[in-house]
Amino acid sequence: MKRSFYTVLAAQFFSSLADNALILACIALLREILNNPNPGSQEPLLKFFFTVAYVVLAPFVGAFADSRPKGSVMFITNLIKVFGCAIMLVGVSPMMAMVIVGLGAAAYSPAKYGIVTEIVPASKLVAANGWIEALTVLSIIFGTVLGGFLSSTGLHEWVMARHPTWTLSPALTAITFICGVYGIAAILNKMIPDTGKRYRDQHIHPVLLVKDFVQSSKILWTDKLGQITLAITTLLWGVAAVMQFIVLDWAQIDLGKNLKEASYMQAFVGVGSTMGAVLAARFISMRKATRVIPIGMFVGISLITMLWIRSVWLAFPLMIGIGALAGFFLVPMNAMLQHRGYTLLSAGHSIAVQNFNENLSILIMLGVYYLLKNAGMSLHQSIVIFIVLITVLMALFYIWYLYNRKYHNADALIAEIPEHH
Repeated sequence: MKRSFYTVLAAQFFSSLADNALILACIALLREILNNPNPGSQEPLLKFFFTVAYVVLAPFVGAFADSRPKGSVMFITNLIKVFGCAIMLVGVSPMMAMVIVGLGAAAYSPAKYGIVTEIVPASKLVAANGWIEALTVLSIIFGTVLGGFLSSTGLHEWVMARHPTWTLSPALTAITFICGVYGIAAILNKMIPDTGKRYRDQHIHPVLLVKDFVQSSKILWTDKLGQITLAITTLLWGVAAVMQFIVLDWAQIDLGKNLKEASYMQAFVGVGSTMGAVLAARFISMRKATRVIPIGMFVGISLITMLWIRSVWLAFPLMIGIGALAGFFLVPMNAMLQHRGYTLLSAGHSIAVQNFNENLSILIMLGVYYLLKNAGMSLHQSIVIFIVLITVLMALFYIWYLYNRKYHNADALIAEIPEHH
């Protein structure tokens, strides 16, 4: 791999580290504002507002990412994230601040994934995605733990002991530190070299951008291999967003843990995802990527064991196992989708289409979970609903793939990729 790839990895690590720490810090801030240790249905709305920008700006961010060097795009968007964090320090609602941070994240994503296809050959995309996924999941692990730690009273007391005039609350103290992490990511973004890759002149008129986005979506959704991987990743990202809050609720309700301790349970899911991602990068080449599709059904089925676990010592390996299945499954699907998107469209446009679908799924899934909680549905009932949803849809997607393979020779679309990493 080129040196520039490792610079991208480092920048992605710190940006994702801050994103995940910020979610926990905002949950803590919301609890401070509402003076309620468990505001329940309000917490998923933080992720909901974060995700809105991905959907609304989808027609525009791909063109923005392709219009200039992607390192520059990533630098600008990380500064937007810093601004979103900083406004909470002066009293802006965490819901509104998450919209701003989401704006930066939405514009950051096409550049982050798009630059990989510019610096890594197609034959190494699975391996590259394995590294990206592994490092991203590590950042989720450390970010989740960091968010829980920073939001606790321990850091606030440490700062107060050294600066008696410090007036910020524990949650706002955490957010101050997270601003600094975003700053580190921005510095690394400036170190990413220009790949020299240039695309056709980008539209600037909003109507033309929307038409261009609709056309890009149509191309990817009608591709017999792209449509399968896009459907699978769309579902998985939506479910993953809900599971982030289900695991927090489960650890607090069934295992009796506080927010800081519950965040560690999320971290163990991340450990498993890292293991699965590394294994996928090592053993699954691009031409074998479609062989992992049946694993998607087992990801859903494995969640049912959460209903009976009451011991932390059993919960840890369970979270690792669920994460490993998901990581092993998702990495080849992402790589395949990237390859088809880059083949059919530009890097930025294909990732923008992917982000739109995946984040629309996140909005829908979080909306469903919010409604279930507001309707008084128990945690276990919600878990069962999502288990059935994942398993049934994954089975249907596998049948869809088998149909495309038999009647449209879908696997031929990847036959030209060399069988090596």
